[in-house]
Amino acid sequence: MWGAERKRRRSRPTQDDEHSAVLVVGLGRFGSSTARTLLRLGREVMAIERSPELVQEFSGTLTHVVEADATNISALKQIGAGDFSTAVVGIGSSVEASVLTTANLIDLGVEQIWAKAISAAHGKILRRIGAEHVLYPETEAGDRVAHLVSSRMLDYIEFDGGHFAVVKMRAPKEIHGLTLGESGIRAKYGVTVVGIKSPGKDFTYAAPETRVSSQDVLIVAGNVQQLGAFDARP
Repeated sequence: MWGAERKRRRSRPTQDDEHSAVLVVGLGRFGSSTARTLLRLGREVMAIERSPELVQEFSGTLTHVVEADATNISALKQIGAGDFSTAVVGIGSSVEASVLTTANLIDLGVEQIWAKAISAAHGKILRRIGAEHVLYPETEAGDRVAHLVSSRMLDYIEFDGGHFAVVKMRAPKEIHGLTLGESGIRAKYGVTVVGIKSPGKDFTYAAPETRVSSQDVLIVAGNVQQLGAFDARP
């Protein structure tokens, strides 16, 4: 049913189409959160879930919810899973189910697969069978919280295997009243202020002539250790 509808619109959705539908497998905390956010971003979502209770819970929220076993490739074919170019595998309770589902989607020709992993070994298997995007939501959330708890940062996002980050933080006293050019932040600490928010105003790009007040919030990018040193300033 879904597959026939998709084929009438387009023989195969492309990754470049920002309006193409996304297949989400598993409606646990990760999968359901991803599906709801995709909907808010204007994407159609078809979800596959084994639990009748979860199917019932999300049937009125998501575009389409199907009760099926995604480890069964025949079931995936029947509901048109191969018509999607993008899929999110949110299964975390069973490594075997996660791997089988991912392998089935690859066999059906789904081009972009984002698969949740619960361990390094799980992630290695997913990559080995062809999942290009492997996510570690629990580990990444734990790392983020640890940095926030142990610093004065307001938000923290890591890149490049934990070597580079972008953080949201209060402006250190050292630079209050100075322009970014006068503060010499980049020369002293090796980090770059890319955005700034003053009270009552929206975030804006930072410039050398931007003057920093005690109430400002900064968006700063750089090496994790250098960001830590900058955050440690009084």
